[in-house]
Amino acid sequence: MSGDTMWTAVVVASIGCYLLKLAGMSVPAAWVEQPWIARIVDFVPAALLAALVAVQGLTSEDRVVVDGRLAGLAVAALALALRAPFIVVIALAGATGAGVHLLAG
Repeated sequence: MSGDTMWTAVVVASIGCYLLKLAGMSVPAAWVEQPWIARIVDFVPAALLAALVAVQGLTSEDRVVVDGRLAGLAVAALALALRAPFIVVIALAGATGAGVHLLAG
């Protein structure tokens, strides 16, 4: 991808993000205050985060894989369930993923 094409993509994406943000702010307050909309909006960030974790943790290129990332994710989930500090969760997950990668080759 050439430099001009890259900058064009960045500028177009930036304008698109701004327009999307503006559209969200232009929604009438009465629409957003509906109880069923508020419930949906509360779950959107969790659903997006779960989708990102699933894609990053279970796929490689265009296929599903089981490797050290899945083990690290499982250890991180267990550490979070045990209310470990976040830095400990990151260290345990990284060490587990690296260990499985080292052992599995």
